[in-house]
Amino acid sequence: MNMKPTTSEIVIFAMLGSVMYVSKLIMEFAPNIHLIGVFTIAFTVVYRKKALYPIYIYVLLTGFLNGFATWWIPYLYLWTVLWGAVMLLPANIPKKIQPVIYMLVCAMHGFLYGTLYAPAQALLYGLSFQKMIAWIITGLPFDCIHGVSNFFCGILIIPIISTLKLAERNMNKA
Repeated sequence: MNMKPTTSEIVIFAMLGSVMYVSKLIMEFAPNIHLIGVFTIAFTVVYRKKALYPIYIYVLLTGFLNGFATWWIPYLYLWTVLWGAVMLLPANIPKKIQPVIYMLVCAMHGFLYGTLYAPAQALLYGLSFQKMIAWIITGLPFDCIHGVSNFFCGILIIPIISTLKLAERNMNKA
């Protein structure tokens, strides 16, 4: 697969990255409940390596519109971890178990979010290993909300994948 996007893909990926950002804004009333993991998984299943384009458009939009502060730095790798986990899944997962697999992967990323975020916090703020562990433990209730909500929001992954694949087929016909 050629990693260089076509002109139409540039437009599509810009739109998808923007949809990710707007979905996060819409869900801000509910802390740790959002569709970013859902979109990351769906885009990765459909676009594989090229899914990094909309993911990093989202990351850059977040920085531009919310400020490139220290809280933003882990965004440079957090979503790539989820992308990588999905890339490691076999391509031929039986259709009957795809929803559950994707929902579980999405949930695991939510449960591990604070743990994945912690090394950057430790480096940026000079936290010892013990303080980093304390930071992780303090955030566990939020990670539980994140993981459970990611699991239930994950029900949208297959419909988004189906919609994107249908749009791709229709675009290729035109």
